[in-house]
Formats: sequence, C-alpha cells, structure tokens
Amino acid sequence: MAVTGLAALVCGWVAAAAWMTGVPHATGVDQADEFGLPANGTHQGAASPRPTASRGAQAIQQPKIVRITVANRPGQHRGSGQAGPGYLNPLRGVSGLVPERIDEGVDFGGSGPVYALGDAVITNAGGNSGWPGGGWITYQLTDGPAAGLMVYVAEDVTPAVEVGQHVSSSTVIANMFAGADGIETGWAQPSGVSAESELPEAGGIGGSGPFPTKVGVNFDQLLQALGVPAAPAPLEPAYGVLPANYPASWG
Repeated sequence: MAVTGLAALVCGWVAAAAWMTGVPHATGVDQADEFGLPANGTHQGAASPRPTASRGAQAIQQPKIVRITVANRPGQHRGSGQAGPGYLNPLRGVSGLVPERIDEGVDFGGSGPVYALGDAVITNAGGNSGWPGGGWITYQLTDGPAAGLMVYVAEDVTPAVEVGQHVSSSTVIANMFAGADGIETGWAQPSGVSAESELPEAGGIGGSGPFPTKVGVNFDQLLQALGVPAAPAPLEPAYGVLPANYPASWG
C-alpha cells in the first residue's frame, strides 16, 4: 500500500508540473494585459498569442501633441472682442460708457482707461486747441487689416504715452475723464493733425458737419465688431466719401 500511494503521489506531481508549464498563470496574463506586454513572456517584436491592439497596449501609447493654428481673414469677427490680428476693444476699461453720436469720428461719455486698438506707434500725444477738452492723441496701426491707417482719440482725455512709443492692444494710451464733452475717436489724417473726414478725399467735412460722415460710420462699425456698443443709428444717410484705402467691412 505504501508503494502504491507513493506512485500515485509522484504521478500527481508530474501532471501538475505539466499543467503549469503549458498554461500561463491568470495573474501573469492580467499583468501583461495591464502593461501592454505580450503574454507568455514574449518580448516586443516576437510573435504574440494576443492581438497587438489590446486595451493594455493602448494604455501605454504616448499621446501625440498636435498644434493647430487658426488664421482669421482680415476683418473677421472672432466673437471674443477681436477683429483682425490683435485688435481689441479700446474702450473695454471705461466705466459708464455711453455711445453718443457719429460725426467725424464716434463720441462717447464715461471715464477710465483708453487702450490702443492694436500694435501701433504714437505720433501725437498732447493738446490740440482746435478740439474741446484739450486732449489729442494719434497713433498709426502697424498690423492687421488697417495697418498704416491713423487713429485719433480726442477731447476729454489725458495722454498716458509719448510720441514715438510702440504700443499694443494692452497699452493704455489715455485716461478719459468725465468732462463736458466726452471723447471722440476715429480715423485721423496721415499727418495726424485732424480727422480724416476733413480731407478732400473724404468729402472735406469738418466740425460743423453735415453728420454722420462715412469715415465716422466706418470706424463705428469697427468698434462694434470689437464689442463696443453701437452709436445711435443716424436717421440721415452718411455724408462724404470712404477713401479706397479703408476696409469697407469689418465682418
């Protein structure tokens, strides 16, 4: 009986060893799957009894970094207060902003900082006796759909920049105070001495009107594209001419 029992025990050990050699342990399979490794200890590049696109293989794949650049067409409204490359609402910091009329430019009431539209160079920063309130700042845009054009900010403003200074849409160029006249902003002449509407090419319309001017309406459309509240809609048609070098639409 002892011999018979010993023989049975030896046979059981042999069978168990054969079974363990032919079948991977369940724990080993799970670990291989979790780390994306082939089962049965095979190395990468060798034939594997498991599909290569396993859940574990996907888990250890390195993510691909993709950069996407979205370019806007000139004058395109982006829905976030921008029109064209780098232009931002220049009156976004003004408290109690009140749109008034469109004349040579666009008039506003309120108080607070006034920013540049975008990248530009300051060409005037001081007073101008021909405008009420005393302030007169002009700058030439150097980028975007209006590159090369001149902008003025006038009347109840105190300059915060100097002539020759390079500015951007994040630069405060003036501080608007709650005076009797408010401010006026619009397209300036290339010389920077006054509003574009006064030149013959734009109809020769000065401070006595008739208003609104076409260059004033055009500047108001740009401000609206940047999120500035629209000026009261004029009942009469716009006067003068919009010169060909000004974009006719701001999206």
